Amino acid sequence: MRQDGRENNELRSVKFTHNYTKHAPGSILVEFGDTKVIVTASVELKKPKWMDEEDNRGWVTAEYSLLPSATNTRCRREREKVSGRTQEIQRLIGRSLRACVNLEKLPKMTITVDADVIQADGGTRTASICGGYLALKDAVDKLLLSGELMENPIIEPIGAVSAGIVDGEIRLDLNYEEDSHAQVDSNVILTKSGKIVDFQTTSEGEPYEYEKMLELFNVAKSGIDKIISMY
Repeated sequence: MRQDGRENNELRSVKFTHNYTKHAPGSILVEFGDTKVIVTASVELKKPKWMDEEDNRGWVTAEYSLLPSATNTRCRREREKVSGRTQEIQRLIGRSLRACVNLEKLPKMTITVDADVIQADGGTRTASICGGYLALKDAVDKLLLSGELMENPIIEPIGAVSAGIVDGEIRLDLNYEEDSHAQVDSNVILTKSGKIVDFQTTSEGEPYEYEKMLELFNVAKSGIDKIISMY
């Protein structure tokens, strides 16, 4: 039993609140325990400037921000230069969301997913991906209803969760306290059908066995299955 009373293979309390903000076509408040993220999806009816003129695909991209009061000590706003951590996370979110979309069915259109962490207690990037998928889906549904999209570009849902080895035990959905003491830290992103979008796993100390890695992955997969069933 963990400090917060969960079993090792148990998710924190998960909640998705749709239409959380007024103006964005897709907006979700994501809650994984004490981690809370506002995720919005905005639509521009043009493709990115870097894309070739003859390329008729659309694009899905992401931005991520940790608000100053999201942690127990104030962090600075990244006004002029985005940190390496932030760049890594927003690239991960963008890659993950593009993996579940047929960009050819999103012609000459850009959807930007913004994830703003208002309270951080571990797992902010995985919460952002789950909320990002739902915000993207809500925006796509509105585009289909308005006739601005002719076909649904979403291939299948994706979900994400953290897992790790803490005090020698494999645990699902780590909070900050567990994450900061983990011997192994992993983030797993899968499609609903179980295909791997991303599997990041790092030993923070001694190397660990292959069998443990498989067990850790399977625990994460079971958590993602539960998360997707909540969509």
